[in-house]
Amino acid sequence: MACTLITHGRGLDCNRVSGGIRAVYFGVYDTTIVDQTTINSTGEVTIVGMGSTSLYRYALPRGVASVTDTIVGSTENGTIYYTPSVQVIYNRLTTQDQHQIKLLGQTQLVVFAECNALNANDQNVILCLGSANGMQLNAGTEATGAAWGDRNGYDITFDGMEALPMAICKDYTSTPFDNLGTAGALIPIVTA
Repeated sequence: MACTLITHGRGLDCNRVSGGIRAVYFGVYDTTIVDQTTINSTGEVTIVGMGSTSLYRYALPRGVASVTDTIVGSTENGTIYYTPSVQVIYNRLTTQDQHQIKLLGQTQLVVFAECNALNANDQNVILCLGSANGMQLNAGTEATGAAWGDRNGYDITFDGMEALPMAICKDYTSTPFDNLGTAGALIPIVTA
């Protein structure tokens, strides 16, 4: 592999973009999913093969969730890797959420984050995290707050470690993931 393959420059983009994520989709990490996930040479996810596995959609309150992909490099060792992280917040403590968070903590996941930012087709950008090594729930709090205006709910963080940066999913047609299933099959999405 050549070490001098820079392929593009970058000009200024539009200065009006939106931060945050509006929903996360959790898929159980499985080698069949990973083997069937196709990421092309530009880092775009073009196929996600879920088999009989579903994605589980969690809608998030506006302005409280984020994705970070930290670059970790060592000049001395000649290494570089990436640590993706997704922080999500759920308002209100419930027994159903308690149970699901316990299950999420016991499961290795692939996480898709639907951003508030729009692509050139005016669709939400979707990021894929943990496609090679999975993501795990490794931090969080469950809190009642103290004052009447404080949050009562959950603040949980999923993280991972990958050899490549997080990937961006190919633009969908009309609904998220409608063009990423293998052999034309739609990816089953559970919303409630």
